[in-house]
Amino acid sequence: MIVTGLLGGCAALSLGAHLGSNALAIGRPWLRRRRSDAPAFRPHLTLIRPVKGLDPHDCETLASSFTQDYPDYEVLFCAETATDPACAAIREMIAAHPGVPARLLIGDSRLSANPKLNNVEKGVAAARGDWFVLTDANLMLAPDYLSTLADSWGVDTGLVSGPPLGTAAEGLWGAVECAFLNGTQARWQLAADALGLGFAQGKTLFWNRRVLRAGGGLAALGRDTAEDVGATKLVRAQGLRVRLPLRLSGHPVGRRRVRAVWDRQLRWSIIRRDGFPGLFALEPLQGPLPGLLALIALALAGAVPGLLPLAYVALWYGAELLFSRAYDLPVGPRDLAAMALRDAMQPALWIAGLLRQSFDWRGHAMTAEPAE
Repeated sequence: MIVTGLLGGCAALSLGAHLGSNALAIGRPWLRRRRSDAPAFRPHLTLIRPVKGLDPHDCETLASSFTQDYPDYEVLFCAETATDPACAAIREMIAAHPGVPARLLIGDSRLSANPKLNNVEKGVAAARGDWFVLTDANLMLAPDYLSTLADSWGVDTGLVSGPPLGTAAEGLWGAVECAFLNGTQARWQLAADALGLGFAQGKTLFWNRRVLRAGGGLAALGRDTAEDVGATKLVRAQGLRVRLPLRLSGHPVGRRRVRAVWDRQLRWSIIRRDGFPGLFALEPLQGPLPGLLALIALALAGAVPGLLPLAYVALWYGAELLFSRAYDLPVGPRDLAAMALRDAMQPALWIAGLLRQSFDWRGHAMTAEPAE
């Protein structure tokens, strides 16, 4: 009886958390709706985009920097070396958009062990004014991207940050990458924000310089392996909140190979382990496998109806499909298969993330730093 209760409780807890997070993510636009009578907040804003190489969709995503429907902004592109393949394309973009103030900055500091922070330091120093946003090169910016960030700032805000939604998947493994980005990472981040517990994601970091400086500046973000972990801690230490924008931006994924998906998700698993070890310890329960295996064991023992495991799976993926529909994400057979493949990979990724200490980020060898 005790074993039956534990197995049933495990399945109920896992499914309840899954259904609840999907419901919060779907309902978040209503829970976090901005007052329509609030005055528009439009400070001068510097858009800082670090580049490292040139991925297939980067020319398109970087060009979206110049199409912002925002009254007063500048664009600073940051590269480590003048020979970076992205530099020639960026110079052409700048020449093609003379109406948008933009510069390409070259140089690399030794601010921290984080190469991204080292790259953007010159951009933060060169930014005109106190408001700037660090935006990854592979993020597609809608024309209202900067306006949406500004609209999301509030009196208790220390940072506006948002996860990307994976788009433009090609092939099954591209869809698996999107399943990780959307149905797992974005869903949990949206759900946390709906509860007022937002945390940062490095694709977008919209800062006020005074908040960043009060927490120790960019160097403080380098105390953790990933700048988004450091940013979350820096903001919360000042009694402020990380807010998510009402609309998320897309990350065109394209085609992926299984090894590329594995390496990227393993890197993030290691970062979560060392940044937030308590939450990492609970991650095995976020997928359907523990609850499903528990129900199968109970069904084989005759303790629950034999169709209950099937109902469990239908509820699990039905909730994620509703989430996908709510955010205009694809929900075809390939996408459902990608969700199942993602969930089959998660236990192995968690174990590998628990054991590994180092990873490669765009040619830079990095070692995880334990949480302080």
